[in-house]
Amino acid sequence: MTNQIEKTIELNAPIERVWRALTNHEEFAEWFRVKMNGPFVPGEEASGQILHPGYEHLTWKATIKQMEKPHLFSFTWNPYGIDPDVDYSKEPPTLVEFRLRPIPTGTHLTITESGFDKVPSGRRAEAFRMNDMGWTQQVQNIKAHVER
Repeated sequence: MTNQIEKTIELNAPIERVWRALTNHEEFAEWFRVKMNGPFVPGEEASGQILHPGYEHLTWKATIKQMEKPHLFSFTWNPYGIDPDVDYSKEPPTLVEFRLRPIPTGTHLTITESGFDKVPSGRRAEAFRMNDMGWTQQVQNIKAHVER
């Protein structure tokens, strides 16, 4: 196992379009499948109801870290925190970074989630596995969203 997940994709959309899909909470909600409670503000918590089938009973929470237009958007969260009876806020979070750079055909997007070595050992492997699968799906979701 590794400490981080990294996914890259080339999007046939200008960097400004991809930036808006990442940082506008309403657009993020659409492709990420979460009903957001409000806009993203660095240093503040963002939250919303997860809309992915089977997970609708859960609240999505993240602390927004950086919004450096149009190249870096990042947040911390507790990966795969799906047990409603567990207080994941007591665990060290992982860091999710979306890095964008323009390319001739649109935008190169790299999504990195790091810090899995700090996730409690009893749930580390499952959190890594599930988030790896989740990010594989999310890169396809944002691609469909920005290229339509």
